Amino acid sequence: MNASRLHSAALSFDIEDWFHPELVRNHVASGDVRSVVHAGTSAILELLARHRVQATFFLLGEVVRSHPALVRSIADAGHELACHGMTHRPLWALDRESFRAELRSFRAALREALGHDPTIGYRAPTFSLDRSTAWAVGVLAEEGFRYDSSVFPLRVGLYGVTGAPRGIYRPSTADPGRADDNGRVVEFPVAVGSLGPLPMPVAGGFYLRALPIHLLTAVLDRVVRERPFVLYLHPWECVRDLPRVRLSPGGAFITYTGLAGVERKLEALIRRYSFATMAEILEGVGALHPAA
Repeated sequence: MNASRLHSAALSFDIEDWFHPELVRNHVASGDVRSVVHAGTSAILELLARHRVQATFFLLGEVVRSHPALVRSIADAGHELACHGMTHRPLWALDRESFRAELRSFRAALREALGHDPTIGYRAPTFSLDRSTAWAVGVLAEEGFRYDSSVFPLRVGLYGVTGAPRGIYRPSTADPGRADDNGRVVEFPVAVGSLGPLPMPVAGGFYLRALPIHLLTAVLDRVVRERPFVLYLHPWECVRDLPRVRLSPGGAFITYTGLAGVERKLEALIRRYSFATMAEILEGVGALHPAA
């Protein structure tokens, strides 16, 4: 690829524990205190340091409170800190004021851990910003967030917004899948590309684990010529001894497929693309400037 014609990409990590995902949380035994968030995040930090890459870390408030030293290590390494909510409850389980309370609790937890709160970005648990939770866009603006990365621009099972733009845009407060040039918050959706006429989710997570690396890069090579893109992963996807619980066949496939190949694929992507933080990319394209 001709590097002079390519956009930058962003690596993002949703810092939550193995028991937080929607498919898993209701299957964890009461009193199970196992945690992998420190081990998984440390492995991510080591990999990024080895390749001298800066990334964006969407922190869950519960993790900030229980692992403040880990949060400080992320900040000390120069990575961008962003918000993943307080409790990992999806927006579907909240309303405007309970969501506002979560955002404020997160900011308080981060100030307690770091002494300050530098976050301007937010990502909803389970990509739960959709047309039924459009009210969240206005709350984000009111609470001082400048960008969001919660819209999954393709409907895939639990989540997604059919017809949403795939590139950076300002979402409408009435419909986050529709652009509004006067919007107060910028949307940076995770990567969805195309394979011929078919839309192809290549954003990370399950898709990174399940798809062959040559297919991932074939789609991402096309995307990076057109626009910046962002990928995501979780710490629990980056540990060798992930705790297992009994899930439905579909849930087990989505949760446990391809874990052994994550580090290899992530390193291949780091070598192939030029990465920056999400805030740096948005600033670079002028997206964080006030709407006209």
